[in-house]
Amino acid sequence: MKVALIHEWLVVNAGSEKVVQEILKVFPAADVFTVVDFLPEKDRGWLSNINVTTSFIQRFPKAQKHYRKYLPFFPVAVEQFDLSSYDLVISSSHAVAKGVITGPDQLHVCYCHSPARYAWDLQSQYLRESGLDKGFMSMVTRYILHRFRIWDIRSSFGVDKFLANSSFIQKRIMKCYRREAKVIYPPVDITNFSLCKEKSEYFLTASRMVPYKKIDLIVEAFKKRPEQQLKVIGTGPDFDKISALAQGAENIELLGYQDDESLITHMQQAKGFVFAAEEDFGILPVEAQACGTPVIALAKGGTLETVMHGKTGIHFKNQSVDDLVSALDQFDSYRGSFDAAFIRNHAESFSAERFRDQIKRMIDESYVAYHKPVIASVVNKVTAA
Repeated sequence: MKVALIHEWLVVNAGSEKVVQEILKVFPAADVFTVVDFLPEKDRGWLSNINVTTSFIQRFPKAQKHYRKYLPFFPVAVEQFDLSSYDLVISSSHAVAKGVITGPDQLHVCYCHSPARYAWDLQSQYLRESGLDKGFMSMVTRYILHRFRIWDIRSSFGVDKFLANSSFIQKRIMKCYRREAKVIYPPVDITNFSLCKEKSEYFLTASRMVPYKKIDLIVEAFKKRPEQQLKVIGTGPDFDKISALAQGAENIELLGYQDDESLITHMQQAKGFVFAAEEDFGILPVEAQACGTPVIALAKGGTLETVMHGKTGIHFKNQSVDDLVSALDQFDSYRGSFDAAFIRNHAESFSAERFRDQIKRMIDESYVAYHKPVIASVVNKVTAA
């Protein structure tokens, strides 16, 4: 098979890029297509032997820093890729990648990280956090997102097989596109997150400090439980806000940015990892479990599937300080039942090797099924002859 792999943009080496890397291990001869490619040289070793094609947006003014502002052009950009010579098209999509145009003899499989959140159920939150909930620019943005949703639904018809990264996203795909999707959890590189059974007496949270990660909520909860120690790893736009919030709380330590080695060490030694965001999947809670560390997680989104209540961690119901405080109080009563080796074994079910095996098997089966009428026709002609 000649394979094309489409990904929205290559700018940072984050979670969705890890998915692309693992798919390329299954199809190492695939060509990559992307709206823009500004991935730093230090992060692109995995692309060294890959042919990468970008769209016309790559050449737009200030595209490297402001490519997201060209969202109205993204649908047109992906539709210009000429994929007519490929047998298999795989899109890694959380915005527009699934919108590439394919023919009736080509199988298009979409690994959907999520339908564009800012255009669908999280539109109000996106507008509010961007300061676009009122005024003339709010009206312009709402109209652009309205047009985007129309295109988004239309382009979903060109996908032959949807894959979702969690049951949570499987439901969102059904809600937005009215399409069935098979769940294949994304790959988590747990090889560096080794098991540690000896735990210290602090809790850990780690994240980029942006509003929806709810680090402020976690800090507020620990301010109400001064006997519980919290370490916070990460930086971002909300760092100063979080720092001011933690001012005077002797039980809360903000560590700022930490390299991978330091993050892993802190995860291994923490008695619990706290996660308050509503994520589509959520890689950090799985990495913490790979260290044998139980997780306190919001009972919404992907963590409902990755954290086993009472066995690998506990859930709290709402994104509220009171609910998280209650979870902290419950944690000690569960602590004796947490087995670090069991928690680690659970995390291994989300490994990169498992992801590659499931992707290969599913695509092989889909490709055969998609071309079965053609194969049957050829067999019948040969038999008749």
